[in-house]
Amino acid sequence: MRENLIFDQPAPSIGRLTLSQPQRRNALNASMWAALPAAIDAAIATGIKCLIVRGDGDHFAAGADISEFGTLYATQESTAKISADIKAAMNALAACPVPTLALIRGACVGGGCGLALCCDIRFADNTAKFAITPAKLGLVYPYDDVQRLIETVGMSHAKDILLSARLIKAKQARKMGLINHLCKVDNLEANVMDYAESLTALSAQSLKITKQMFAAYSAGQRGDNDKCAADFLAGFSSDDFKEGYSAFMEKRRPEF
Repeated sequence: MRENLIFDQPAPSIGRLTLSQPQRRNALNASMWAALPAAIDAAIATGIKCLIVRGDGDHFAAGADISEFGTLYATQESTAKISADIKAAMNALAACPVPTLALIRGACVGGGCGLALCCDIRFADNTAKFAITPAKLGLVYPYDDVQRLIETVGMSHAKDILLSARLIKAKQARKMGLINHLCKVDNLEANVMDYAESLTALSAQSLKITKQMFAAYSAGQRGDNDKCAADFLAGFSSDDFKEGYSAFMEKRRPEF
């Protein structure tokens, strides 16, 4: 991992990816965006069943590093390059095959909020503040990111967030559905770890295929197809089902 992307495993089946540029509230620079897909691949290669994404210190991420904008967006070629890198980073996190949890405190703004929306479940404490502010810079938010926002909070709230570019505090973010769990400051880390550990006790194969169905729905699939039907039927002959069924009958916890 690069020095601004730190990976560790707080438990054997749980990975943790930390965005680390605390002197800039973890704003993501060009090298961080470019390195994120490989960092996620490397994390998955360790065999984890769940990935936590968080910021270093008091903030999640204050978006893209604006101090680099003069260089990154100087030409059409450089603009296309950094835009492609950011899109690849977002897509890599959204496509992560294991469940992803965003642990959010402090600033979660712009591209930082976009990354949080790429995670499956978002936890925040009362210090968290959210905003998506392209309108303040004369820019337009990428369509894929707009779609993720709409799918998370609905059209009405998405319009409110994007058209106003306003700062949204944690309690209102919870009401909007922008975050799933609002935790006390002192309990945030423990709550996320408890949830992550509960996921690792489940069938990884089941969660992986379920994530694939969510992705298919987001891509426009409506109704069953041959792959989904095959995945459903294959579950009944899988080792995970055999273990899950045996554990249920024997009144014990399954060991997947």
